[in-house]
Amino acid sequence: MSEAYFRVESGALGLQENFLSLDDILMSHEKLPVRTETSMPRLGAFFLERSGGADPDNAIPQASILVRPRAKALQLPRGLAASRRGVSGRGVLWYLMQGSKLELPLWLAKGLYDNKRRILSVELPKIYQESWRTVFSADANVVDLHKMGPHFYGFGSQLLHFDNPENIDISQSLLQTFIGRFRRIMDSSQNAYNEDTSALVARLDEMERGLFQTGQKGLNDFQCWEKGQASQITASNLVQNYKKRKFTDMED
Repeated sequence: MSEAYFRVESGALGLQENFLSLDDILMSHEKLPVRTETSMPRLGAFFLERSGGADPDNAIPQASILVRPRAKALQLPRGLAASRRGVSGRGVLWYLMQGSKLELPLWLAKGLYDNKRRILSVELPKIYQESWRTVFSADANVVDLHKMGPHFYGFGSQLLHFDNPENIDISQSLLQTFIGRFRRIMDSSQNAYNEDTSALVARLDEMERGLFQTGQKGLNDFQCWEKGQASQITASNLVQNYKKRKFTDMED
């Protein structure tokens, strides 16, 4: 029986995400702190809605927005507040002012980012800032990457698309972090045969979990080969079912 879903490899480490990959779809919805470089008439509600559910650990100053004075009070995302001034027109008009700080999904930030038009500027998430890069350079194995960001490597690689003076340092930190954690991941995967591995993978990001599963598959295949089970030829289910049907017809 064929599988319901064939895993599609992530393309986040390359120039563009793979939109057929579930991992990349989830990664592209992670929030990225941005600052608006121009006012956005009638688009305030659109951006504020997508900025909801911001991480409380990230301090987000108030966004400067304008609404109709007689409009009903609308609930804003945590960390955002509205200032009321008169705006003509029917319905509620939200104006997002220049300099507002928001957290937008990665896919939206990438679509709006343009060096020439300067619609918005991107700020580094805290885990990619210099303070955390120092922690990774000291001992990357002590960090719980899944808690800090389940797509640490893919999300960090996508940050390199934005014009940031720290891009070189970020890329070097990603590479050195992966090198520093790779050996322990593979050692753990090769020494956990028929054991509960939930504790071993709890601190790994999604790409590292994929490497761990690859190591586990290699270990299981080797154990089967060593026991002489790899060379056994078995009949397919179709052949077995066909024989059973044939015998039933002969008996009838």
